[in-house]
Amino acid sequence: LLDVSMLFIHLFLLKKMNLTFNLFARVTLILIIFSLLNFPWFLWHVNMVSALNLFVLVGYILGLGDRHVQNILIDEQTAELVHIDLGVAFEQGKILPTPETVPFRLTRDIVDGMGITGVEGVFRRCCEKTMTVMRNSQEALLTIADMSSTPNTDPQECKRKARCKIFFSYCLPTALLPCFMFFLLSVAHVVQNPYLVHLFFFFYSASNDDQSFNKVAERVLMRLQEKLKGVEEGTVLSVGGQVNLLIQQAMDPKNLSQLFPGWKPWV
Repeated sequence: LLDVSMLFIHLFLLKKMNLTFNLFARVTLILIIFSLLNFPWFLWHVNMVSALNLFVLVGYILGLGDRHVQNILIDEQTAELVHIDLGVAFEQGKILPTPETVPFRLTRDIVDGMGITGVEGVFRRCCEKTMTVMRNSQEALLTIADMSSTPNTDPQECKRKARCKIFFSYCLPTALLPCFMFFLLSVAHVVQNPYLVHLFFFFYSASNDDQSFNKVAERVLMRLQEKLKGVEEGTVLSVGGQVNLLIQQAMDPKNLSQLFPGWKPWV
């Protein structure tokens, strides 16, 4: 049964790859045409590539996701790339309903927009220099990430946690919390009231918010430290090796074919 399920998964991935290749053949690359019509070539090449490699590697280190075409803008005056909507950070893109399988956006149109050298030449050298600087400054980066690695929560979740903290602080001593929760669950079992069961899990989840957040923050900082040390897939890589691996992963058609369609990996 397991072999059959794996076969179906494999066939499904092959079908998605074939669809992606078909889209590759049908979509015309226009970024290079746009650059030639709107900017002097040297200005475009230097500013665009410099801004691209900076956001590519800084975004990778911070786990920035959701880099679809609507979230990357082009400054019409300086030809620099401007990233917006930075809410999906710290590897949260990997836990979306359709997980992101690439470290950053480096699709065909972007590579074509760099000119005849593509990812070689200026882009690769700039990436290696940027990664070297970040590795040398990893203590400062880890300190900043430690202060800003709070996971995103919606306003209702924040209100819920605030109400629970007020209740725990002023109405219920911490030592009595387990007794209160046991009493609530017992009453719910006796009277067969589902709302009391929901209330129990409400308080239970609130009491574990801080602990779960600490675990998430620890994982975020640990992965961030691994990236800055060049640890990829359990192997310690040099700066050049790490940059080369990331570029290959970002351009791999297999990885691109598994992305959410709204990400538009064929562009």
